[in-house]
Amino acid sequence: MLSELKATLLAGSAEEYLSRLYERIERGKLNAFTTLARETALREAKSFDQNPGKGLLAGVPIAIKECISTKGIESNCSSRILQGYIPPYDAHVIERLRAEGAIIMGKTNMDEFAMGTSTETSAFGPTRNPWDIDCVPGGSSGGSAACVAGGEAPCSLGSDTGGSVRCPASFCGIVGLKPTYGLVSRYGLIAYANSLEQIGPLTRTVKDTALLLEVIAGHDWRDSTSAEKSSYLPDLDRGIYGMKIGIPKEYFGEGVDAKVEKSVWDAISVLEGLGASWQEVSLPHTQYALAAYYVIAMSEASSNLARFDGLRYGLRQAGEDRDWHTTFSEIRSKGFGPEVKRRILLGTYALSAGYYGRYYLKALKVRTLIKEDFLAAFKQVDLLASPTMPIPAFRIGERINDPLSLYKADIFTVPINLAGVPAISLPCGFAGQLPIGLQLIGPHFGEAAVLRAAQAFEGATPYHERTPEEVV
Repeated sequence: MLSELKATLLAGSAEEYLSRLYERIERGKLNAFTTLARETALREAKSFDQNPGKGLLAGVPIAIKECISTKGIESNCSSRILQGYIPPYDAHVIERLRAEGAIIMGKTNMDEFAMGTSTETSAFGPTRNPWDIDCVPGGSSGGSAACVAGGEAPCSLGSDTGGSVRCPASFCGIVGLKPTYGLVSRYGLIAYANSLEQIGPLTRTVKDTALLLEVIAGHDWRDSTSAEKSSYLPDLDRGIYGMKIGIPKEYFGEGVDAKVEKSVWDAISVLEGLGASWQEVSLPHTQYALAAYYVIAMSEASSNLARFDGLRYGLRQAGEDRDWHTTFSEIRSKGFGPEVKRRILLGTYALSAGYYGRYYLKALKVRTLIKEDFLAAFKQVDLLASPTMPIPAFRIGERINDPLSLYKADIFTVPINLAGVPAISLPCGFAGQLPIGLQLIGPHFGEAAVLRAAQAFEGATPYHERTPEEVV
């Protein structure tokens, strides 16, 4: 755990520990990192050894997803169009981490502009799953999850627009939290879909996730949607006796791998044994969630990504510039990958004259219905439980040419982003050697209850103790 690591670093050497991590990264085959801030990080670690700080994360290295701005460290969103872009400022979450003494060790690989479920759309090649390097780690925060699961970093930050923290947490067998929309400032998060995305922690244990959330959550005047935080550590071990857990009937059955379904039901039995009760609930508009999500997300992406033209920063083609329209078109054609182009085109179409009402406006109405489903469910129960992903990790290259099958894999994660509620994924079993994730979902700003239930489950099960090195 991070608290134990901090004590170890105080008794030993943060510089030596960080050097070992960099050596492990260089020897490994995961391709989890795109940029290593080795020189700066080792200098900060040496400074910690000479004068230990008192922050919650003093001396602790942390990996950061490529789409989160880091002053002086390249932030390219795993896209050619932003290659070479070095932000002149830190994101709010980076400011918070630095204030608590954390050391930014590098930037992690991701699906280009966070658009994907497998980290295969990165301009820097796919990240590999440490449990099976022929399989995907999930996406879009695949690098952030793989480096933690593979022992290349003790913790990391990702971003979650439709499951991009929880999906790789599930596939890599670690803990990943998507906070309530607004709990963590989005200032400095390079935007994909503003109304959906949140920054969240990825760690080996629930307590570490709670600790990171304690650090990064809270109001920021630069993000008008941000809110005040609660405290998440004091009640973490209170247990779940008397807690009511809802089981959404729409999240089980057709399309769910049999081993996934069994592991999740076994997890529900564990929660019941810890004093919780469960009952079936309905989220009737789930069947429309994927369609609504992708219309909204792609529409926002088409607007947000219009700023990337290669003229002010990022990719710039050598040679004589022509008229603005031609130069703009050529730069974006060469700078964006196929999936990003697909989503920009679909989003632009959905927002175009004659189709705005037919697609985008209708999707917003469906979003309201989905949010109301969750509000109604939480009048009956305290939390919801479901699979994080309907399937275990699949093989690299298996689905990349079938975008629809990748989109369908997000069926249990995107409704949470549409509703803006918090959800956590934590390991609850294995399909062969591949991890399976349990998703616990709470009401708005219900992170304390979500983390408490996750902590109780983790304490009663051994899944978080298993590491990829133990796989034969």
